[in-house]
Amino acid sequence: MKHFVITINRSFGSLGRPIAHKLSELLGVEYYDRDIVEAASKKMNLPISTISNIEEKNHNGFFSMLFPVGTGPMEQQKAVFETQAGFIQHVAEKESCIIVGRCADYVLKDLDYVMNVYIYAPYADRLANCVGPLHMEKSEAKKMIANVDKARDSYHRLYAGYPADDPDHMHLIVNSSLLEVDGTAQALAAIAREKFGDDKEKP
Repeated sequence: MKHFVITINRSFGSLGRPIAHKLSELLGVEYYDRDIVEAASKKMNLPISTISNIEEKNHNGFFSMLFPVGTGPMEQQKAVFETQAGFIQHVAEKESCIIVGRCADYVLKDLDYVMNVYIYAPYADRLANCVGPLHMEKSEAKKMIANVDKARDSYHRLYAGYPADDPDHMHLIVNSSLLEVDGTAQALAAIAREKFGDDKEKP
């Protein structure tokens, strides 16, 4: 395939992160999520906990990066965003990859080899995913869906100037409950191959 980048925004509980990870396996490219936070931590010489205040609540690996990074004073938030944006631009220019969240769709808006995807699911399905795959109590799940969606939307509006699910800035908006994790990833992989070309030999 040609050089490409797929950015993925998602509603909480839609299983966007597992879908992104599976998609990276199907396409044979790197998947960037927590790596962006870790890179910012090293470059800014700050502990990850300062950059992502939800990290300490990570019970089972699914809770990493639930809230947008940079919850300190505004200047520090801006510095974190700019550092992460620089990392995103670097990997996007260097290699084909999947990038989850962090306004990557906005950061890479001037590149013609980017496909922006928003993954969502109906509320009932998101709640079921939180209680099932994410192993949350129902009451906790309801709070997390409301709080995380609000936080992500605020973060995206602050830096990108539009909501993360804005159809004017997304190439695809996908309901993950239709095909679930594997099926959604396979469908996205097929679309990516069609858009960016498959350089494998055809029979």
